[in-house]
Amino acid sequence: MPGGFVGLPRFDCPIPPRLSPHADATQEWLSTWLTRFDLPLDPPALDRLHRTGIARYAGRICPDVGATELRALAALFTWFFLVDDLCDRPRNSTPQQVDGLRQGVLKLLRAGPRSRHPGFTGPLRRMLVDVWRAPRARMPAHWRVRFVDAMAHFLDGVWRESADKAAGRVPTLAEYVPLRRATSAAYVAYALVEFATGQVLPDAVHHHPHLVRIAETANDLLSWFNDVISLDRDRTNSGGHNLVLATAREHGVPVETAMSLVTDRWRAAMDHFVALRATVPSFGPELDRAVAVHLDGVANSVRGTIDWSLESARYLVP
Repeated sequence: MPGGFVGLPRFDCPIPPRLSPHADATQEWLSTWLTRFDLPLDPPALDRLHRTGIARYAGRICPDVGATELRALAALFTWFFLVDDLCDRPRNSTPQQVDGLRQGVLKLLRAGPRSRHPGFTGPLRRMLVDVWRAPRARMPAHWRVRFVDAMAHFLDGVWRESADKAAGRVPTLAEYVPLRRATSAAYVAYALVEFATGQVLPDAVHHHPHLVRIAETANDLLSWFNDVISLDRDRTNSGGHNLVLATAREHGVPVETAMSLVTDRWRAAMDHFVALRATVPSFGPELDRAVAVHLDGVANSVRGTIDWSLESARYLVP
């Protein structure tokens, strides 16, 4: 497989690959933008962040947006990756610190940039103030509520995972799957697609059961692929929070067998996703275009996660 991932199972994804023509230029801009925030990263960590290629990830999910919108998306994605790195390992932060970050982020998003919380300070706060400015100004109130709800879902999952790891508690398979849907931040990304494309769904359409099932299935697809490709790293620091490890533990089988089971589960979910997309109901001529753009973004998030993961430095284990 590309990217040095020897032995990775085959994932046949029928979604066509896409990449924004602005992706590489946006990555150069992103490297400059990050220097404004005095991140507490040593040179190797900063270099790894640059080689992660976050702008190319954003450019795979939203390949048709303009350069300005892609910059905003890449900056927001970078913030999420930094939060993930901060909260992912017990030595980086305690559950109490993660909870403080959670409360501070949600207070800032709901009350505005002048609000303060002692658990959320420093470069990450300054970055969020900067990247939230455009969505807060441009997007309608119902979208902002949905975005903050998605952010709360993500941060609640991150906090629960942090608490599990600190307590040495390993989730069951039934517990892990919905938790992973939170920690993936996929639902936040779907909302950001609406921001970047300018195609905002009414709440009634966004919460339609068919679209909810599509979003949930796509979330599983990108999350489970991520668990497969990050398995070597997760063996040492995930505290069992990985679908392959959870499957091995639940079924009492070797990790290699669990990998096959997860791959089969992924393929069945992809078949389900394709079937769901083929049967999307019409919401009327005024809304079908926005629905199509939204679903393209959801599909691109799956294919984009696969393609970007294989080219990024993020999941390479020395």
